[in-house]
Amino acid sequence: MRVLTIYAHHNPRSFCHAILERFDAGLRDAGHDNEVVDLHAIGFNPVLGDRDAPDWIDDSVPDDVLARMQVRRSMLQSTRNPLRRLLVKRWIGDRDDREIVRRLHALGAPSDVAEQQAKVARAQALAFIAPVYFVGFPAILKGWIERVFSLGFAFGMTAEAWRGELAGRLPLLRHEKALIIQTTIWNEASYDAAGLKTAMKVLIDDYAMRYPGIQRIEHAYFHAVHGADDATRAAWLERAYRLGREF
Repeated sequence: MRVLTIYAHHNPRSFCHAILERFDAGLRDAGHDNEVVDLHAIGFNPVLGDRDAPDWIDDSVPDDVLARMQVRRSMLQSTRNPLRRLLVKRWIGDRDDREIVRRLHALGAPSDVAEQQAKVARAQALAFIAPVYFVGFPAILKGWIERVFSLGFAFGMTAEAWRGELAGRLPLLRHEKALIIQTTIWNEASYDAAGLKTAMKVLIDDYAMRYPGIQRIEHAYFHAVHGADDATRAAWLERAYRLGREF
């Protein structure tokens, strides 16, 4: 199986990185092909901005919603630099909002996003390895999801979706599985008692992975890593290997 593993930890000597190494070894020993994207190593920019606009609007937007967007006016007002505003005005020309949207969407994703989307498209399954920060992914991985799992790539929109209906979002990903591996500061009892795992299941497993079409989601936690003794850490590294070997 072709697996793409997205890794997000700033410290290459972290326990999280040791988990990555053992997981990768398990995958390869099982005969899988694993490509690792180390987001910090490649300096991925997680901030979704104006450059991402072509990825977040397309010709599926209904006329009434498009009219309220005021695309022409919005593009001109968001450009503060006078020279750039002139260039944007020339690029827009005398086109109406629908034509502007079509031309904007045709520009495609920024090169860094297009590269990541190509990797995702080649993979049959995905894996994510990162610590838990504030009941979710680290900012660099959250930003990767926001920029890479974009409209027209990870999901489509019906007219009902444009008007706010979640059920109108159309899944476009066709991966067999996503495995999420996260290390935590707090112990398992704390996560269960506070409902933190439930919150992450809704936000990560369901909304970010299952809704875009990934068939099976597995979420593995390695709890309270800072206070773990050597024997516990050794057992967790063995578990990381098995997660790869049994993938």
